[in-house]
Amino acid sequence: MGKRLVATVTAASLLALTTGGVASADTSSVDRKVIQQALDQVTQSGAALGVQARVTDGRQRFTATSGKAELNSDRPVPDNGRFRVGSITKTFVSTVLLQLAGEGKVDLDAPVVRYLPGLVDGRITVRQVLQHTSGLFNYTNALPLSPDEFEKIRYKHWSPQELLALATSRPLDFDPGTQWSYSNTNYVVAGLLIEKLTGRPYEKAVEQRILKPLRLNDTEVPGDNPNIKGPHAHGYWTVAGKPSDITRINPSVAWAAGEMISTTKDLDTFVTALSSGKLLRPAQQAEISKTTAVSPGYGLGLQVETLPCGTKVWGHGGGIPGYSSQLLTTPDSKKRFELSATSGPTEGDPGEAFNKILTEVFC
Repeated sequence: MGKRLVATVTAASLLALTTGGVASADTSSVDRKVIQQALDQVTQSGAALGVQARVTDGRQRFTATSGKAELNSDRPVPDNGRFRVGSITKTFVSTVLLQLAGEGKVDLDAPVVRYLPGLVDGRITVRQVLQHTSGLFNYTNALPLSPDEFEKIRYKHWSPQELLALATSRPLDFDPGTQWSYSNTNYVVAGLLIEKLTGRPYEKAVEQRILKPLRLNDTEVPGDNPNIKGPHAHGYWTVAGKPSDITRINPSVAWAAGEMISTTKDLDTFVTALSSGKLLRPAQQAEISKTTAVSPGYGLGLQVETLPCGTKVWGHGGGIPGYSSQLLTTPDSKKRFELSATSGPTEGDPGEAFNKILTEVFC
């Protein structure tokens, strides 16, 4: 299995589960006990303080939780709590740009500078931005992201222009279109493209085109708001040798690359609509999951993976301080999996348990 899908569960980066209960409406071919044991394995190992997962297999679905919602508390993880989705934001942003392409408002193979003159290297195309083949330096690599340093900027407002400048002040990592390298800078550019093409803030385009039509009432683009509304689990890391609650941050530091908040239920509704063609026209539906020799595991805002058992899945992972998340579906959307894990003060390896979950759900 590719490391891209596993690594996102480690709750380690800004933008790269005691026993809980299981609630089910019916019997599924997925063994709920296996899922629960795997989630418990993650929380008991210290890889996460708490986790919530949602599994769908055909008409059957269930949710499972493990661990605690807060340190020094016995409050359980809410089974549909809100969480920071990190880079799953990219799939929403890519979907909006592909909708605009379907409306003839943007050409995927045109240079970005056709729409935003002088913004980036003139060779970089819209497609290369969405597929991480632009060569743009990853701006988050220039941020002070260690816990001790991040405490100083956790409530700072960042403009997308500031974030982009962190990247464009450096040379390209490679010539556009010649390599693949995950860079959050690409989706800052994508957000700016949406704003130019629609004449409104990118978050309004996401809301109008995806959140409202699908009634994703527990999903938001928070901007400068440091809070997570509604029920949610807390995330932690270690600062100066002591556990520190990192739940509240100004997410503008992630902007269109990873600022959104959602729930496993809303993410499930979104990915079902996306995979079933309800959000994109057929030509753009074909584009979003199209990989290339240069980018064999990533389409346009979509990770594409074939598991060892031969099942093809696609989706996206996310990480932001305190939270890691995963969104996966088979292309026909019959099998789906959404997860949020909150980090605690200790570290463990969730890889083995996560592999068990993927095998049980998809294989």
